[in-house]
Amino acid sequence: MNPSTTGDQIPVVVLAGFLGSGKTTLLNHLLRRRAGNRIAVVVNDFGAVEIDAMTVAGQVGSTISLGNGCLCCAVDASELDGYLERLSRPAARIDLIVIEASGLAEPQELVRMILTGDNPRTVYGGLVQVVDAAEFDATRQRHPETDRHLAIADLVVLNKTDRVTPAEHERVLGVIGTLGPGAAVVSASYGRIDPGLLFDPAARPAEDEKIRQLSFEDLRADEGEDHTGEDAGEHAHHPHTGYESVSYDEPAAMDPRRLMAFLDSRPEGLYRVKGFVDFGAADPANRYAVHAVGRFLRFYPEPWPRGAERRTQLVLIGSGIDRGALVKELTVCAVAETEAATAPDEAAMWGVLRYVRSGPAAEEAADPV
Repeated sequence: MNPSTTGDQIPVVVLAGFLGSGKTTLLNHLLRRRAGNRIAVVVNDFGAVEIDAMTVAGQVGSTISLGNGCLCCAVDASELDGYLERLSRPAARIDLIVIEASGLAEPQELVRMILTGDNPRTVYGGLVQVVDAAEFDATRQRHPETDRHLAIADLVVLNKTDRVTPAEHERVLGVIGTLGPGAAVVSASYGRIDPGLLFDPAARPAEDEKIRQLSFEDLRADEGEDHTGEDAGEHAHHPHTGYESVSYDEPAAMDPRRLMAFLDSRPEGLYRVKGFVDFGAADPANRYAVHAVGRFLRFYPEPWPRGAERRTQLVLIGSGIDRGALVKELTVCAVAETEAATAPDEAAMWGVLRYVRSGPAAEEAADPV
């Protein structure tokens, strides 16, 4: 299942972290393993930024094609709206936009710009905060705002774990858990996280792929190695594989109030929720695509496709999540046969509709950041 849970909107991910934490290394890793997606990169910084051995000039407004539609723009934060507008146009054919924040940037302001923007073609894709495990204490001392950034992060990547002892690794994880309760935390070395945490494999017609340009991803695949001296077997044991996904398929309709209670109290480590929800008699005409990342949540009602089987299908992605507990909690949200026979509560959908975008005012009310 690969539902378009963002209503064909392009997710915008903010990649933050202080100088030297490994943001660009992580970004390069995503570009090499982007699963056919066309990724646009917005660099919120001045100065040279190396991306896959191609340097992006540090002047405002510079744009370079990186093959297969991958763009990199070095811009000032005040110009962000304009660039998101350009990159999200259908002609650009972009699947994901990553904003690499300056090491000294204020990620909360970038997030607010995305959440309060009125571009209907983009949607918030989460704040990813990269942390240097070896320099964690020193960074907090030099930059006290680190604690605040961790508190609002949707996903924390604890990077450079190869440079610390297991005991130190666990200690830092504990501190991060205290500072950013609820955020998914993934340990990594050299920025190697699984791209599946951030985006799905691109669903694109085969004929479209036949005419595309050769990309960096193709070159890496042809070389058959990761440029880190590891083989595929070793790669499978790296910390970046430490996330889980849970699939939930329910033929019964979901109770709006109970599902909202589940979504409003999403457990620690649950990073993404995507799929389609059947609310049954509460709204028999529509199914609801759901897109949740961190604390961000949005529903997209759409008419049921003709002949489609009415059921709820969800995928939940996170780190350290309890699969059995999640399925059990979702099962409780399903409407029992005895309940289905009763008249629907007209107010039951109010909580859901709060997260359906209908304008800038609704946008601000629905986004908790």
